[in-house]
Amino acid sequence: MRLSQLNMKKINLADIDSRYSGQDILLKLGELYQFESGIYGYGNLWVKLERIVEDIIIEELDKRGCIQVEFPKLQPKKIWEQSNRWDMYTKEGDIMFTLKNNLGEYGLAPTAEECATLFGANRLSSYKNLPAIYYQIGEKFRKEIRARGYLFRPRTFVMMDAYSFDKSEEDMKKTYQLMHEAYMAIFSRLGISIMPTVSDNGVIGGSVAEEFQAATPLGEDEILFDEASGIGINREVLDFPNRDDYLKQLGLSDVDALKPYTTVELGNNFQLGTKYSTSMKLFFKDEDGQDKPYYMGCYGIGLGRIIACLIENHLLYENGKLKGFALPYSLAPYKVQIIYQTEYQAQAEALYQQLEENHILAILDDRKDLGIGNRIKDVYVLGTPKMIVIGKKFDGIHYSVENTESGEVDTVLVEEIVDYFKKKLSDE
Repeated sequence: MRLSQLNMKKINLADIDSRYSGQDILLKLGELYQFESGIYGYGNLWVKLERIVEDIIIEELDKRGCIQVEFPKLQPKKIWEQSNRWDMYTKEGDIMFTLKNNLGEYGLAPTAEECATLFGANRLSSYKNLPAIYYQIGEKFRKEIRARGYLFRPRTFVMMDAYSFDKSEEDMKKTYQLMHEAYMAIFSRLGISIMPTVSDNGVIGGSVAEEFQAATPLGEDEILFDEASGIGINREVLDFPNRDDYLKQLGLSDVDALKPYTTVELGNNFQLGTKYSTSMKLFFKDEDGQDKPYYMGCYGIGLGRIIACLIENHLLYENGKLKGFALPYSLAPYKVQIIYQTEYQAQAEALYQQLEENHILAILDDRKDLGIGNRIKDVYVLGTPKMIVIGKKFDGIHYSVENTESGEVDTVLVEEIVDYFKKKLSDE
């Protein structure tokens, strides 16, 4: 990408929202655009980063036999009445955006249990077809009364949601554990430390629920974490009448011994049991030819929250002042930013073309109206992990490749620059 094409806005880091600095940098750059509270448009950097996160999720789910599908975002009222959740989502909880016209009444998908149950039952008529897991990645809509935290709680967001079908409770629990392992693998590849947490089932329903929480002072949840077992519990459930049921899942009695953390929820899993298959009267034929309800699970990961967390977790400071952020090399959409003095434009162009031809995405800062010092500063507001400056110190034999997070510099022979970047990716 040529940086002149990005049309990035000039920003003053002193004006950045200190609570959500990373997201505010992108907002002021114009890489996020707020149409109104909780509703955003996304620029090139965000979209490319989202595709990288999406690919990781798809790889980990596909290798475990999950099948990617797509359900409608516009969902008929009648299917939500089948599950007895229409009033729950439109009146009691007032979560769903709805619309009504001469064709009928509809809701914009806040989740997709109803669609998934109908879709699965149409394909999984026999016990021989089970187990099965379907997943999609797409936009969701929720009527958040107070949209806050930028992309930690917006009104429209991209989510991976998956739905499993099993013939028994025992098999459902096995699938649930399989998805737990998939989630932990996903977050490990993203470099995010996760605390699995026993939680409330909420309006989704079911018997068991698990959240995947990441520690951050920006979060709105508070969990109590058992370091020995590696499992936490959401503090909110301690106020429930059935709190002991939750504590039993952890094998705990002394909650005072648990360590408190402020966190943000990045994913969740639910054991739904037969809640939806029974209410919607959708069954499979068992070994004896009898109709039996599906045992189901549902699983969700918020891509926007993951990206927001990644950016906020990789902020850079210098002398106590915000400098910007630097994404991990393996996740960054653009691996290196090339900056040059005017008389070295030909060399910079040649390097840029060489990297592009070898599928190493780079940013060429070709802007003519900024000095080299200001262009270097902009590397840090774009989160680019590597920087090459081609100027008077360039000897034509070596490139100086700076790690923007650590400031460390690698000296690389010109003829070895492609191999250098390919090795960096394979090492990570």
